[in-house]
Amino acid sequence: MDFFNALWLGMPVWIWLAFIGVVLLILAFDLGIMNREAHEIGVQESLRMSALYIGLGLAWAGVVYWIYLTYSGTSSIDPQIAGAATADERAWTAVQLYITGYLVEKTLALDNVFIISMIFTYFAVPRLYQHRVLFWGILGVIVLRAIMIGLGAALVTEFAWVMYIFAVILIATGIKMIVMMDSKPDIENNPVLKFLRKRMRVTEQLHGERFLVRQPDPKTGKVVVWATPLLLCLILVEIADLVFAIDSVPAIFAITPDAFIVYTSNIFAILGLRALYFALAAVVHRFHYLKYALSIVLIFIGAKIFLGDWLFDGKVPAALSLSVTAGLLAGGILFSLWKTRGQTAEGLEKAGP
Repeated sequence: MDFFNALWLGMPVWIWLAFIGVVLLILAFDLGIMNREAHEIGVQESLRMSALYIGLGLAWAGVVYWIYLTYSGTSSIDPQIAGAATADERAWTAVQLYITGYLVEKTLALDNVFIISMIFTYFAVPRLYQHRVLFWGILGVIVLRAIMIGLGAALVTEFAWVMYIFAVILIATGIKMIVMMDSKPDIENNPVLKFLRKRMRVTEQLHGERFLVRQPDPKTGKVVVWATPLLLCLILVEIADLVFAIDSVPAIFAITPDAFIVYTSNIFAILGLRALYFALAAVVHRFHYLKYALSIVLIFIGAKIFLGDWLFDGKVPAALSLSVTAGLLAGGILFSLWKTRGQTAEGLEKAGP
């Protein structure tokens, strides 16, 4: 029992294990019940699944409140949480930080939707098989984010100045997003894709939802293992998330260095990415101007690290951070929907910003 009650990254081990159990149950329900058989996910089903995942993400905020009210919190490395005057104030601060992180991660996922859509289009992956790529992609993301967040938490705990590096990365990323708003990735000349095609045997055609197949080598006639384009697609999806994680992980750490809030908000935002993809892939162009709001949010999150030292005695209040973040993102969504009303993706591309 001592092991389960021991603190790891400021939270009892049993709470971490309980969270992992919840995530595994959600994935098992998704794969084993909702999507037991491969099928094309339509917009209506996607919207229902998205609503379910968003509901789960918001419901977890209640769990966060209970955890920080009842258990650890005084041991948190976030000074706002650890230094709260009462348990109720500590719990409410944790909830505000969680929701802020969840909103930022969910919005950053929209860029992921755009990139994933381009990858699927390039490989001509039918909607019937896209679910399989996204499911295994999300499993990889969960492990990858755990590693990156664990390393980030260790660095922040050991070296407080790392937060200023995160701040500079976020400000630079926000500015870069504005400058390169309409640039598109060149998948054909992607160096990772070129490397994989040189080092792996890749079939010309898809083979259903299989990532690997056994076929004769045309040179030797020996039956060998071949990768399918679906496997290349999965690898590029994972690489795309790695690139986005370089932005999103510093963003959430700039909101709060509390590892439990950082990881849980990340995972709940990512869990709904697959469902969100099928709902938004066809209309992602309608959120074109949201990227401007997101870039400003990243600049704000980075800048508040410095503002906290100069104006707020160490940390911008969680309520102010949540209000500004939610206001900017809501404004970006409403303006984008209004500005792109009646436009198609092709029409928007020709019109420019």
